[in-house]
Amino acid sequence: MGSDSRGILYVLSGPSGSGKGTVIRQMLQQDADRFAFSVSATTRSPRPGEIDGKDYFFITRQDFENKIASGEMLEYVEYCGNYYGTPRAPVEETLRQGRDMLLEIEVTGGKNVKRLLPEAVLIFIAPPSIKELRERLTGRGTEDSATIERRLEVARSELGEYVNYDYLALNDTVEQCVGRIGAIMQAEKTATTRMRAFMERVIQHV
Repeated sequence: MGSDSRGILYVLSGPSGSGKGTVIRQMLQQDADRFAFSVSATTRSPRPGEIDGKDYFFITRQDFENKIASGEMLEYVEYCGNYYGTPRAPVEETLRQGRDMLLEIEVTGGKNVKRLLPEAVLIFIAPPSIKELRERLTGRGTEDSATIERRLEVARSELGEYVNYDYLALNDTVEQCVGRIGAIMQAEKTATTRMRAFMERVIQHV
């Protein structure tokens, strides 16, 4: 059975500390040939272990604003004093080639992508509780208590945005969350809206 040739863009969003980055890394390790990963651009400083061009494109605020002005960003958002955004050209080229793409962005950015690309599949990554979210943010050891409290305040607002997403995947453990997302992707691959060209070919040869 074959689906239509265009790739599917899967947008994974959730509050800071929801574990979306860890989930995506696990998915890429398990099935690297299946997915392309859209690397976002940001003006924030790298965290320990992050690599420019792999985790993010780390650019200056002026460079980012120039890309906005020239229409090179699929979406962007200013979050906690920094810009985050998705370069447009690599996403469109990957989907044209028929390869699925994973895009990790903030909640507001996800809604913006859906407006521009209605066929994109939006998956909200949710933590099991605010208490767990606080522990994850504290465990990073990269931010002071004031920044953590600010992120938690933003997270409480973002959690209510799950209603604007197509699916919700609870991230109690990474393995279980990856399994839930895999089930979502399997369902999307066989959705009738994505199988029309295939079925038209079948019907023509009956």
